[in-house]
Amino acid sequence: MNETIRSHEDLLNMLDSLLREPSGFWNEFYSNREKGIPFFVNKPDENLVGYFEKGIFQAGKVLELGSGPGRNALYFAEKGCMVDAVDLSEASIGWAKERASERELEINFIHNNIFEIAIEEGTYDVVYDSGCFHHIAPHRRNNYIELVERALKPGGHFAITCFVEGGELGGSDITDWEVYRQRSLNGGLGFTEEKLRDIFGSLEPIEIRKMRKAEASDDVFGVSGLWTALFRKK
Repeated sequence: MNETIRSHEDLLNMLDSLLREPSGFWNEFYSNREKGIPFFVNKPDENLVGYFEKGIFQAGKVLELGSGPGRNALYFAEKGCMVDAVDLSEASIGWAKERASERELEINFIHNNIFEIAIEEGTYDVVYDSGCFHHIAPHRRNNYIELVERALKPGGHFAITCFVEGGELGGSDITDWEVYRQRSLNGGLGFTEEKLRDIFGSLEPIEIRKMRKAEASDDVFGVSGLWTALFRKK
């Protein structure tokens, strides 16, 4: 590998190598399906279900970032959406495809880094992220925002669930600078409502709230310690 830095992209790639969990990490993470990870359940996020029930979301074209085992992608597809679901882990994509096949749903699962996918501008009605953003290092944050804005149609919606800063699920409260001093995201960065409004300031905020905790008997996924936030492209 050439380790000479000649461009901004070279710098980003160098920082990636210091902080990003490799695909092997996530393949191992998803390899044991019985280890009790809360979001391994095959249920959609409670906020996502609510967006459809309120008529905010309708059948359309959806891009899901960090789709994991596919629980939200499946729900979008059941609602009549055309779904492109991207994840870095081959193991999670395989699991998601199995789930889709069981329900006879057509979903375009993409095994790739979200920053390496080609997206035509203004393609999607919804960009959805449940648990990917808090694993994005600060130096890639602008790339993430640019990806969301490029993908969305005018008036399209961006929805996210992410760690609460200092929450019960983790949500590291270290500063962006401290990430690089420690060379670690400490399991995932946490956010406040103010930080989310600032980071996604180019989008119109519709709703920012804590995720509602769901019971095991409920048909939706909901745990404490996560934000749910909904924005619209201006």
